[in-house]
Amino acid sequence: MREELIFEQSRPGRRAPTHAPATLAAIDDLPASMLRQEPPLLPEVSELQVVRHFTRLSQLNFSIDTHFYPLGSCTMKYNPRASNTLAMLPGFLARHPLEPDSHAQGVLESLFDLQELLKAVTGMSGVSLTPMAGAQGEFAGIAMIRAYHLARGDTERTQVIVPDAAHGTNPATATMCGCEAIEIPTGPDGDVDLDALRQVVGPKTAAIMLTNPSTLGVFERRISEIAEIVHAAGGLLYYDGANLN
Repeated sequence: MREELIFEQSRPGRRAPTHAPATLAAIDDLPASMLRQEPPLLPEVSELQVVRHFTRLSQLNFSIDTHFYPLGSCTMKYNPRASNTLAMLPGFLARHPLEPDSHAQGVLESLFDLQELLKAVTGMSGVSLTPMAGAQGEFAGIAMIRAYHLARGDTERTQVIVPDAAHGTNPATATMCGCEAIEIPTGPDGDVDLDALRQVVGPKTAAIMLTNPSTLGVFERRISEIAEIVHAAGGLLYYDGANLN
């Protein structure tokens, strides 16, 4: 059965209960050029329509909440409800990007603590939270690897090895960073085919992009051997952070 768009259910004048702020004094601080001249185009529906509409949509999803989900990549893992509750705290959720630093010390402390925790978990000497999304983080990682090789005069290192069970965005990231994506197969056990890896590494190898656990939901059991092969060829290892947790 087709679920209508929320705008298709809209009827002029239909409303849901609202809890408007007692005062709009804060609007006085906004520049006149930033204020709307007419109301936004929003659906006019009742509260029950909204609840039922999005509940029905959620029931169409194949998710960890309703089914067994063995995939290892990206956001398909289990997120504890306690973590979701913490992320929804007003101090995080309602923070404005233009608020003074003096009002954001709690958030800044949390970010610093997160950086230190990630350093401890990964063994890295530094962590950046600047990338705002997974795609940006992936791009930043390969861009740093590319810059590393260029700084050393290794201008020919333009090949990035991508296993076929790695994150699907890896080839695009390599291309955007001016590199060539070299795909290698995984074996029947889901691990990277080491013979195939040995055949493609060489003086043009910039890095290998690994997703661990892979999109097959398998932890790479021969990761140490992979690291030795790539490092011996002068390349670096990139790990997809979406699977770190």
